[in-house]
Amino acid sequence: MTWQDYSAHKRVDPTCLPALVQQLRQQGLKIATLNGSFDLLHAGHLFMIYEASKTADKLIIALNTDRSVQSYKGPTRPIIPLAYRMEMLTGLAFVDYVTWFDESDPRELLKIIRPDVHVNGMEYGEDCIEAGVVREVGASLHLVPRIPGLATSQILEKIQNPNDQKCV
Repeated sequence: MTWQDYSAHKRVDPTCLPALVQQLRQQGLKIATLNGSFDLLHAGHLFMIYEASKTADKLIIALNTDRSVQSYKGPTRPIIPLAYRMEMLTGLAFVDYVTWFDESDPRELLKIIRPDVHVNGMEYGEDCIEAGVVREVGASLHLVPRIPGLATSQILEKIQNPNDQKCV
């Protein structure tokens, strides 16, 4: 199997999510979701993704499209285009599926998936934007703490100002 075949095997077009979810439910599997841009994938992301993978039988990562990332991070982001961000995430053994969404937030996608657990960063808290949908679909919210110093914005600041000691 080529790398492209392996990566494609884990990618799920959003239109195919209902069928995938139905198949997983028929198998009695618990589903966790985690969303984000995962631009400049780093150890903090890996920690969060791994923690998410431990909350259910199957983990579905939902990536913001490039247009979606630009809508909330600005015109210079993402650094890494969606196709490559997807390849990086499909390469992780503890990620089962990767999909994408073009909206600025994942609430509509969560209504389709109806996860058992939705994972988010602790910095967003119990009242995160997804909380209402998570409750509506009967899921639980699992919050993962951020590793200090490991944030994409801090890494970008360090790249732009390598001699600034307060960065990262």
